[in-house]
Amino acid sequence: MTGSFRLSKSPVLVGGIGLAIFLCVLEIAVETGMVMELVVPRPSDTFLAFPPVQEDMDLVGNFFVTLGMTAASTAIALSIGVPFGYFLYRNRRYGIAYEGWLAAAFAAPTVLLYPLFLVIFGRTYLTLIMMGFIPGAIPIVIQTRQGLLGVSQTLLNVGRSFNVSEREMFWKIQLPSAVPTIFTGIRIGVMYTLVNIVAIEYLIDFGGLGRIVSEMYFRFDTPGTYASIVAVILVSVFFYWGFGRIEKWLRPV
Repeated sequence: MTGSFRLSKSPVLVGGIGLAIFLCVLEIAVETGMVMELVVPRPSDTFLAFPPVQEDMDLVGNFFVTLGMTAASTAIALSIGVPFGYFLYRNRRYGIAYEGWLAAAFAAPTVLLYPLFLVIFGRTYLTLIMMGFIPGAIPIVIQTRQGLLGVSQTLLNVGRSFNVSEREMFWKIQLPSAVPTIFTGIRIGVMYTLVNIVAIEYLIDFGGLGRIVSEMYFRFDTPGTYASIVAVILVSVFFYWGFGRIEKWLRPV
């Protein structure tokens, strides 16, 4: 009973066991022909594909290229998105006027703007960073505004009753209360940033993990393709974990 209780209290362990079971089932399904090996390789073959892909395409180096570009795009998105979201919160008319436009822009396929950015910035990493920044900033702006609007009026009234300054009101009451909503926008933003960057890397065959996915795909190297996709997933996991730690630090209770 005690062991079962501890197991239920460990989400990481439960998730790891679930993933292991899924991989075992997939291995059997591919081995028995239930799933076409040409479409989905055996998990064991994907694992064994890492060393050859690393030797041929420098998987680790390109992992850090994509990680770095995603981090740069996210940093720009945060530096613009949070202040602009606060501006829309403070100026209600602008917030009401532009939130719908922002939502529409977020739904648009911004990857199609690549030719324009190619002309402006050239075929460089800066182009990919700026292309990743656009879809990353929009949900941060929207969720920052929504998070500040959702702060309990009771908390604000308590702050005013203690004659708290506007600056202290923001840093000690409004921001901690809005942190969960803001970080929801950040997580959404960083995922769309990563998707855009990898998609452009794939399309233009220019650096990063997307280039490796493209190369492996056109070689019909299915295990290598999935190995590079796993590397992309690891970039996503890194950011999800990192922002989770930062959120706990900003809102410890």
